[in-house]
Amino acid sequence: MKFSEMTYTRPDIDALLARCKELTAKAAAADSGEALVEVYYEQSRAFADYNTAANLANIHYTCDTRDACWKAEQDFFDANGPAVSNASVEISRAFLANPHVDALTAAFGSTCVAGMKNAVLGMDERTVALQQEYNALVSSYQQIYGGALVELDGKQLTIPQLGPYKESTDAAVRRAAYEAEAGYFDAHRAELDELYTKIVKNLNQQAQVMGFHDYSELSYVRMNRIGYGPEDIKRFRDQVAHDVVPELQKVIALKNRRTGIQHPTFADLPVAFKDGNPKPIEGYNARMSAARTMYHELSPETAEFIDFMQDNELFDVESRPGKMSGGYMTSLPSYKAPFIFANWNNTSADVDVLTHECGHAFEGYVAERDPKIPADLECPGMESAEIHSMAMEFLTAPWHHLLFGKDTDKYALLHAEDSFLFLAYGCAVDEFQHIMYQNPDLTPDQRNQTWLELEHKYRPWIDFDALPFYGRGAGWQRQLHIYECPFYYIDYCLSTMAALQFFLLSLHDQKDAWARYLRLVRRAGTASYTELCETAGLQVPFNDGSIKAIAQQMSQWIAEHQV
Repeated sequence: MKFSEMTYTRPDIDALLARCKELTAKAAAADSGEALVEVYYEQSRAFADYNTAANLANIHYTCDTRDACWKAEQDFFDANGPAVSNASVEISRAFLANPHVDALTAAFGSTCVAGMKNAVLGMDERTVALQQEYNALVSSYQQIYGGALVELDGKQLTIPQLGPYKESTDAAVRRAAYEAEAGYFDAHRAELDELYTKIVKNLNQQAQVMGFHDYSELSYVRMNRIGYGPEDIKRFRDQVAHDVVPELQKVIALKNRRTGIQHPTFADLPVAFKDGNPKPIEGYNARMSAARTMYHELSPETAEFIDFMQDNELFDVESRPGKMSGGYMTSLPSYKAPFIFANWNNTSADVDVLTHECGHAFEGYVAERDPKIPADLECPGMESAEIHSMAMEFLTAPWHHLLFGKDTDKYALLHAEDSFLFLAYGCAVDEFQHIMYQNPDLTPDQRNQTWLELEHKYRPWIDFDALPFYGRGAGWQRQLHIYECPFYYIDYCLSTMAALQFFLLSLHDQKDAWARYLRLVRRAGTASYTELCETAGLQVPFNDGSIKAIAQQMSQWIAEHQV
């Protein structure tokens, strides 16, 4: 069914909550492992219509944050979502109390019961009002960000539409683009500072109600992190600071030599080549045609997938006023349909987001068609889900010439470079959030100073050159995840470590790399991050010394492929 034909009906919350009570009773009363497994499938199906409606509302709202009707529907789910989540937790509690609970592990793998334990630990009816308040705070942030229009080049532009100006070969144009963006964020400085203060205090209050010291502890439960904790993440960040950052400094030196910019500043970071960054082919239809060819030639599975996505209009990727920034993939379970949202701006990032979100969508498409996988186990934890997307960016490389033509080699270098450099930025975001929630009384100026210190630790090559907004250390406020889904960002780093390994494997044997990827995808949400890495024969990056060799290989490849 085409997206335009999918109907939306506001769900009957009372009926859903009543159904949840029935399922809670059935889970408690199941008298055998087989019966318990059947109830698990049943409860998984029970939320399909609600999740479809919630995701349809969110798609329409983020496609136009100014639409009052869809804003009202988003408000409805913001208000009622916590009650539904808590009802789901009660079902999980009943499963966990059933003496046959081990049957669920036997049927669905290691993540099923562990995930329910996290769900129970991460929810509490006493926090419902706080959850509703948090949802409203996030919506306020989305409206400020999504409503951004700035004046540049005689035009009114959205934040994503500034992208090409930031990559201009003219330094004055680049600086003007950053200043225009900075002006908007500075104009909303008080609102953004106040919103973040409220978010930190709200989430810490939720954590304390539930017996945690602060939200940095509770977040690991709510993010459903299985098999690792804050100490593992700290070891990972330490390895990045110690083993990756020195290699990145070599990469930056090569980049500076390549661009010819003698004293690069923050506004020069997007420039990768003296004669301009790689540009993808223009036009929605041309790009979609190239994507169809690419995925038809990659594998039979991806051929079927891309036909389904394009034939059913499951992309909204062009930027326009009122549309929320960023990109995402979401699922419409009642239709077994993924949906991809993005903001193309005629830079190489358009291809990044296309292949990235198609990685998510492909995994969802495969899982939704496996009858043995319950709907709530179709996707693994976020750090694992991002492997699907980030690895897809690299595994489609043999077909990137369809999207870049003469700029293909430039894009290959830029993409490898950016992915490698991202590790440092992602770790800075994660460490920043740990500090914020563990020190909730920091003033806005102290928060900004902390960010500047972390920039120096992880990206010591940056000179902000008195740039407004960024120069005072407020650049973190532009990172949607810090407001919308705290502590998510490190997941991109963990998945990047897997994706870089897929890249290095593909250089030697593309077919083997794809076969490993497909094995990982087919496990859906039934395996943890470490188990998925092992499924594909990848290094797990928590172990001391596990990152250094990968970093050195990436640095060497980049040095050997200067364009």
